[in-house]
Amino acid sequence: MNAIKFGRAAVAIIAAALVPAICMADNERIAVFTKNQTNPFFQYVRLGADSAASQLNVKVQHYIPTKPDSIPEQLSQIEDVVVKRPDAVVFIPVDNKAMVPAVQKMNAAGIPVVNVTDRIQGGHIVSFVGADDYTLGLETGRYLLKSLGGKGQVVVIEGVKAALSSNNRLRGFRKALEEFPDVKVVASQPGNNQRLHALQVMENLLQSHQKIDGVFAVNDAMATGVIEALDGANRRALVVGINGTKEAIEAIKAGKLAATGDYASFLQGCFGVMAAVRELRKQPVPADITFPPAVIASDNLKAYDLVADQLKCPAWDSIVTK
Repeated sequence: MNAIKFGRAAVAIIAAALVPAICMADNERIAVFTKNQTNPFFQYVRLGADSAASQLNVKVQHYIPTKPDSIPEQLSQIEDVVVKRPDAVVFIPVDNKAMVPAVQKMNAAGIPVVNVTDRIQGGHIVSFVGADDYTLGLETGRYLLKSLGGKGQVVVIEGVKAALSSNNRLRGFRKALEEFPDVKVVASQPGNNQRLHALQVMENLLQSHQKIDGVFAVNDAMATGVIEALDGANRRALVVGINGTKEAIEAIKAGKLAATGDYASFLQGCFGVMAAVRELRKQPVPADITFPPAVIASDNLKAYDLVADQLKCPAWDSIVTK
């Protein structure tokens, strides 16, 4: 399998990015599927998709379940896509196993599928575009545990049980724990990747545990909920999340969040659409496009602190093959 990894210079999104070296063509139609309307991560995936579409002269239609991570709703949306037959699909499955028959249905309809963020467990895809969740969980976890001085009591706020990305991030964190035997995990509970759910879970944990030194949240939305619960209880703890959302960056600036793992949400949207268009225009597309792990904290925050209208997709040729 051919794999492409991005060099460090491509990870930090810059405002003065180059236009991808793909010829303008005939307004291809790309359907983009994301999991929900509430998680800031997916908002930035959609921004990246829109930016790439503008640069490449293609049309994007977004499909988003009104109920977060709804399998039945995403299945219904795929039925609609099969009927409408866009030129290609950029697909983030709400469940990487349950959505395999849906991908197979798009395959049967002759619609090219680029898989983004959560790797689908079957069907045929043109390319996978995403980040290494395990390594990101490992590096973000190490940052938290080192910041605690290698000791203390920690709680874990998990994501959706069936989500591969959440489970891989947890595996990475648990591997990091092996390096810090004086850190004790006193609780690990699901927050279902939602801010409000995580807030409620953390409120209960604060009542049950008088000492919590650190919190590892599987995503930024839940980390934000954790911070709100801590503030409401007038408690303090080091908190980390993952996704590198604007919300998390603002929390780091405010001294509320220790760090966030950069999941390159904007870039995933960019290169998901770019890969789909290149496939349609019969240009080479690697089977796997993976972004390297990076942890965003106060010491490197400036490179990531950009508003939405400053974000532009970098050139396809900024990819570095390793």
